[in-house]
Amino acid sequence: MPRLEHSPLWQLTWTRMVGFLREPEALFWVFAFPVLMSLALGIAFRSQGHHRSAVAVESGPHAADVARALEAGPELEVTILDPEAARRALRRGKVAVVVRADDPAAPALIYDPARPETRLAELLVADALERAAGRSDPLRLRRDITPIPGSRYIDFLIPGLVGLNLLGTGMWGIGFPIASARQQKLLKRLIATPMRRSDYLMSFMLARLLWLLLEVAAVLGFGWIAFGTVVRGSWPAFTVINLAGAFTFSALGLLVACRARTIEAVSGLMNVAMLPMWLMSGSFFSAERFPHAMQPLVQALPLTAVNNALRAIMNDGAGFAGVLPALGVIAAWGLASFVAALKWFRWE
Repeated sequence: MPRLEHSPLWQLTWTRMVGFLREPEALFWVFAFPVLMSLALGIAFRSQGHHRSAVAVESGPHAADVARALEAGPELEVTILDPEAARRALRRGKVAVVVRADDPAAPALIYDPARPETRLAELLVADALERAAGRSDPLRLRRDITPIPGSRYIDFLIPGLVGLNLLGTGMWGIGFPIASARQQKLLKRLIATPMRRSDYLMSFMLARLLWLLLEVAAVLGFGWIAFGTVVRGSWPAFTVINLAGAFTFSALGLLVACRARTIEAVSGLMNVAMLPMWLMSGSFFSAERFPHAMQPLVQALPLTAVNNALRAIMNDGAGFAGVLPALGVIAAWGLASFVAALKWFRWE
């Protein structure tokens, strides 16, 4: 039995790993880009304590009275603007609601009901105006605003960025080198060698798995240092999901590139394969926002399964039992893609 360092599979895998270090642009997209993304979105959607909704009151004879009524509560930040400036501020998202106070008995509220934050501001404005008009509440509510661990947007985002990084590096990192080698006629020369097709394809996947630890550690480490995100569930389950996700997306990259003859062709195929997962798999917002009729398709995507499993482990404290259905979806995609790639791959 040949020693490990003399194994063709090991030699090919080592070549892939060393070759990766010679591509600074790939290092940026694998390590720096997800960190910068988490920094930008983590700051933009950070917890800011008590949030005040911005409201504009159109200038007029009753504007000052309406503004005083709105300012009575701590939830609203009120500005008096002329009508044109108020509409412009609403269009640009600087205010959530515009109040027209030409009739003090029936003020008009102008807002976009399709935006959730404007709907909240409209309810706060209506509540403040009704209180100022003499409404008394029959029920006194108690409010518990204690932060819930794992409920911040950054806690939702970090697992999505890990999944997105697995997708991008798995598919682009494998599809491009194979298509480039085929375009340069390098694959054609390998036909005369005793190298097995399975060793050649598996070496790409093993190189990806060996780089996986550093990739995931970069995102998790930055999230922990900058925002205090932690893995609350099972570390073994978290590791298995990442390994299964990396294997699956690498296999998808092999499948997409198994027949592509040019870089342009593999780029188009990669975008076709990845775009649905970018849009629908819930990396930046919940996949549950899509209509109920689309949910079977959305939940069947491998990136959706990876994101759901990572969030269940990191934020909900789940173990293996809680992510077995997602792991089944991920494994099915990976095995089917690798078997198909192995069958359809051509050296020329």
